[in-house]
Amino acid sequence: MNSFVKNVLFWLVVVSALILVYKLYSQTQPRPEDLTFSEFFERVEAGEIAEVTIRGPEIEGTFDAPDASGQARSFRTFAPDYDDLVSDLRRNGVRINAKKPRESTYLITLLSWAPILLFAGIWIFFMRQMQTGGNKALSFGKSKAKLSSSQSKKVTFKDVAGVDEAKEELQEIIEFLKEPQKFQKLGGKIPKGVLLVGPPG
Repeated sequence: MNSFVKNVLFWLVVVSALILVYKLYSQTQPRPEDLTFSEFFERVEAGEIAEVTIRGPEIEGTFDAPDASGQARSFRTFAPDYDDLVSDLRRNGVRINAKKPRESTYLITLLSWAPILLFAGIWIFFMRQMQTGGNKALSFGKSKAKLSSSQSKKVTFKDVAGVDEAKEELQEIIEFLKEPQKFQKLGGKIPKGVLLVGPPG
């Protein structure tokens, strides 16, 4: 296993672990109970609300009584443009916190998907790197030689000057190879080979 594959596996394990931790953390967090504003106000007047945090029109808070496991129970609701909201909460003994409104829900959604998008981006990047490396590996060692085509330049007997005796012998050999039966009837035999020395001319 080469170093590149090891790096790929390492980062895949790291990203997978981060996503797993994020998912486990988000699942362990208790989801707040959604209340209508009427239900919220009824519980305020009944003394069931311990604390609220106001973020513009959004209200989050905790109930006075914990759940069966002893953990605080949370809720959330959206308030209309109600001028007496703060005074009514004070009158019923509710602790009030105020914070600036949250960012756009689109941004929150994008941030929640960020680990998955990051994982997908890293996966695509490494897959492309592996494909590129694989293509290079496959092309390594390929011969750059080209086959000689039938249109390549040929050397004929006309290109050879002098040594007429050698030319005649070579022509006889070629004719023998083309029509061996003709020469075999006369007792001819196939030559073992021909030794040619020097360039044409």
